[in-house]
Amino acid sequence: MKQTNSVREAFSLEGHRALITGSARGIGRAIARALAECGATVAVHGVRASDALDQSLADVRAVSPASAAVTGDLGEPGCARALFTATSAAIGAPDIVIANASVQVRRPWLEVPEPEALLQMQVNFHATYQLFQLAYPAMRQQHWGRLISVGSVQEVKPHPDMPIYAASKAALENLIRNLAKQCGADGVTVNNLCPGVFATDRNAEALNNPVYAEKVRAGIPLRDFALPEDAAGAAVLLCSAAGRYITGVTLRVDGGMGIA
Repeated sequence: MKQTNSVREAFSLEGHRALITGSARGIGRAIARALAECGATVAVHGVRASDALDQSLADVRAVSPASAAVTGDLGEPGCARALFTATSAAIGAPDIVIANASVQVRRPWLEVPEPEALLQMQVNFHATYQLFQLAYPAMRQQHWGRLISVGSVQEVKPHPDMPIYAASKAALENLIRNLAKQCGADGVTVNNLCPGVFATDRNAEALNNPVYAEKVRAGIPLRDFALPEDAAGAAVLLCSAAGRYITGVTLRVDGGMGIA
């Protein structure tokens, strides 16, 4: 057991390599920047090359010059392996994997077509599982690693028009509790970072409706929407030595929305 000498040291990620999927914008981008600021070398990820991905990489490289960008559609078969291989080539095998990429579709449950349901489960659940499988052996060998899924408050408060998305996030929460018991003895923590309603591009259209926005805000004890940066500190905690004794948990960053 290694003891740190200061709070600053406890949150340092110097020498670590992180892959954050879906980090061209929003929560993923804020987490990537935060990990880089704490010293990690970061692989930012987008489905394809884009201005947003370039901007995210520029943010990260400003504080972590060896960082890189990787691309790939996690909805496609074999993408998780290709993405892991590309990341390992660019920055070295990641000892931090944060599975943030997801697909979210609003549609009444009786109208959800099978391909759409399967896509959401592939990106949100199966790709996460596959990346964890790929990253774990090297983490086990070095007796240090962080596996983090990014869930959703819908794990406990499912939206009626997002049944598959909510179910995929609930599946992740169960997976994390399962894997944490199996990975702990190898020095690898496994956790679920669970956002509530964030003011991101994904939610912009819905929250631009003032009536709907006020209804949602009224259901949040803190009476405000989160910003992407609100997830960054929680991610750093779970990745760093400061969070070394935290595993198998769902850390909710939801303004109290998930309170029963």
